[in-house]
Amino acid sequence: MMETAHTVSTEYGDVRGVKTEKGILTFKGIPYAAPPIGANRFQPPQPPTPWTGIKNAAEYGPTPPQITPSSGPFAGLLPNVVIPGDDYLNLNIWTADITGKKPVMVFIYGGAFSLGSGAVSGYDGSNFARDGVVLVTINYRIGIDGFLWFGDGVPNLGILDQIAALKWVRNNIANFGGDPENVTIFGESAGGMSVCTLLAMKEAEGLFRRAIAESGAGHSVISPSSAKLIGTRLAEILGVPPTREAIGQVSAEKVFAAQGQLGSEIMAKPSVELWGEAARNLMPFEPVVDGHLLTATPIECIAGGAGKDVDILIGTNSEEFRLFLVPDGIISKITDPALDISASAYGLSAEAIQTYRSNRSDRSPGDILSAIITDWFYRIPALRIAENHSNVHVYEFSWQSPACNDLLGACHGLELAFVFDNLTNAGFAEMLGNKPPQQLADTVHKAWVNFATNGNPGWDSYSADHRVSMRFDVESQITVNDRADERSVWDGIR
Repeated sequence: MMETAHTVSTEYGDVRGVKTEKGILTFKGIPYAAPPIGANRFQPPQPPTPWTGIKNAAEYGPTPPQITPSSGPFAGLLPNVVIPGDDYLNLNIWTADITGKKPVMVFIYGGAFSLGSGAVSGYDGSNFARDGVVLVTINYRIGIDGFLWFGDGVPNLGILDQIAALKWVRNNIANFGGDPENVTIFGESAGGMSVCTLLAMKEAEGLFRRAIAESGAGHSVISPSSAKLIGTRLAEILGVPPTREAIGQVSAEKVFAAQGQLGSEIMAKPSVELWGEAARNLMPFEPVVDGHLLTATPIECIAGGAGKDVDILIGTNSEEFRLFLVPDGIISKITDPALDISASAYGLSAEAIQTYRSNRSDRSPGDILSAIITDWFYRIPALRIAENHSNVHVYEFSWQSPACNDLLGACHGLELAFVFDNLTNAGFAEMLGNKPPQQLADTVHKAWVNFATNGNPGWDSYSADHRVSMRFDVESQITVNDRADERSVWDGIR
């Protein structure tokens, strides 16, 4: 049972949300930019058209166009929702009340820059609002609309959408009880990569005070040449000239099919010659180092002082890559020779590979390769941010999922249910099993709230000479210089 909530004014018009049974005010589907269609497609986000009267903000608005897997081994593990409609550059707000100056948290979803939305029910912000935070989730352009680029026009439109949403928050969130001077951005996977990209961009300066990057850091970008390789192959698959405009004339159904084929081709033959940097992280669409909006890789920008006044909380899950190897059984098919070939492709020497083997003498080649890729893709990039910034707190999430016959482990995406304190959400059920530990959700969620409130999640900050981290598990504990031997093998490589 819901009752009508207060009407709130924004710079473009009034919105009316609802009050939930828990007493939380929710405002959903509020446009922060005009629909990115027609003349606005492949253009930077434009202001929405002001409206008269009161806009109903009781339900989620449209989400970015995408094809989400409805079957297969991964479908139940990664909750997603697709709501049709053009006006999908919108955001959602949860607040306990519309008075005061509460800390604000803005969540940026993951999905390899090709999937996801702010309307996933697991990202419901009620429990953040319960604990004194104004929680915002946003939509941004993904796939070709957000990140396809041939060197023509403005790149990184998906990141510019995020910046437009943050400007909307700065200008309007006070009317929802939030403090525009105390904004924390946080995101997971591609959302974490987005957080670090925003840290690196002058366009985003001053829009947030703190940043949390979960399982995504500052290495995951591509060069203009790689973007052109990917875009040109996509155009070949579609049989159109290699321009955004030509691809934009093709039906969404054909484009999604071509995106799927492109992804399969990269997976089947991950050649740097064919795909550039995307051959290594297997993501065809991601931010482009264009030299203007993004002048270098985010880690290079941050090491050079970008975002130096922003507090950072960054971390990873202990067994991230098991999500991509366990559900379809690939992990059990990896042989010792395949392990050696794959690990050497990531730059590791035989001696370095042996370090991982020795530390896991009772584990399979697939387990060892998963640990190596987890470090290459997630852990080492996160630690590089921590080594190159003055106020960073580091965490590792180690609770293991019971899914896939207890083989999934502390995999990618597992921490989200705990961060949002939404363990009973149906979308997380398959990954969490029957008895996820509520006390762990209490601990993790509180750390995020504390960090957003005052910049301190509850443990010491990290530096190259004080490598302290919080390991979250049923029994959480501080670690110092954890797995130093494995970290050090990446020096000069990653």
